[in-house]
Amino acid sequence: MSQGKGPGTRDRSKGRRKKVPDSGSPIPDPRSPIPDARASLPTVHFTANEDNRGDRLDRFLAGEIADYSRSQIQRLIETGHVTHSRYQDAKSNSDIRDGDVISVVLPAPTATAAQAEDLPIEILYDDVDIVVVNKPAGMVVHPAAGNPSGTLVNALLHHIKDLSGIGGEIRPGIVHRLDKGTSGVMVVAKNDDAHRELTRQFHDREVEKEYVALAWGLVQQRKRINARIGRDPKNRVKMSTRASRSRDAITRVTWARDLEGVTLLRVAIHTGRTHQIRVHLSAIGHPIVGDALYGGVHRRVPHPLKAVTRLARPFLHAERLVITHPRTKERMEFMAPIPADLEAIAYELAPPEIRETVFARVSIAEETHHDEDGEDDE
Repeated sequence: MSQGKGPGTRDRSKGRRKKVPDSGSPIPDPRSPIPDARASLPTVHFTANEDNRGDRLDRFLAGEIADYSRSQIQRLIETGHVTHSRYQDAKSNSDIRDGDVISVVLPAPTATAAQAEDLPIEILYDDVDIVVVNKPAGMVVHPAAGNPSGTLVNALLHHIKDLSGIGGEIRPGIVHRLDKGTSGVMVVAKNDDAHRELTRQFHDREVEKEYVALAWGLVQQRKRINARIGRDPKNRVKMSTRASRSRDAITRVTWARDLEGVTLLRVAIHTGRTHQIRVHLSAIGHPIVGDALYGGVHRRVPHPLKAVTRLARPFLHAERLVITHPRTKERMEFMAPIPADLEAIAYELAPPEIRETVFARVSIAEETHHDEDGEDDE
């Protein structure tokens, strides 16, 4: 498995690299209402399953195409860029059923409205197709009404000079997100071909994602949480395992270290629902330390745990990401080092004899000791 070598890997000491030309795909249905002028534009296709039953078309596509907001999806539907296998004229509120095939014609790229900004960002890997970054905590991924600048997209527009057309604009192709308060590894596409392939990998659950978290209480290693997640009906900012409209979500604790009152965890997610790890750990009574939205901030903290009161964000970091390179098909692993703020807290909480190795994976004997619960939590 590669950890940083690939096609066209950038040597920062050398000049600019050549752009990768886009390759369009033909529209499969000649009865499509899309004008002939769009026939050479790239098209992406999605097949709905039972999990999507009852969704609106715009909501379904917003969940499938990470680089588009819901309002952008609605504009594509209104301008005839979206076809629905059961409707001659698709509408934003057209319903979704199991087996529906939705096709989206991506517009030709134009200059992005987002501005390039010289913001510090750690680039872990960079070639002609993808860039892998270590997103800092406190940085939003996309520009939006409340965050028009200072985002990861703004930073990448400054640091990456060989971007091709993504989603109709010359900008980085976001295929997955991290919350504002979450740090860690992210992969970003630099052209439409890479964007489509990475989007497919995330959709088909071929990507490995592992996080480091600190949770309240004692969490058993290899704990598997299988609980559907949807929008909280009482608080639209939150997600919940009790929502009436929800999607499947699976979280697995791959490693655990008991720190007397809190547990340091490594957590793998097999799905990518909004706030998934935060919601799942809170649902089983072990919210992430520092996560005010899901009950992870305690007013009274025992003296041995006072260090957690210094946290300015949830103790959650995307440490490991494994993808298949969209061009070479090589399996690649990327690691983002634990940030200093989280490392300092864990170091202070750990007993002196293990402070230097607090994040080291445990031995086989310790794994056996912790492996007491392999059942799902519903």
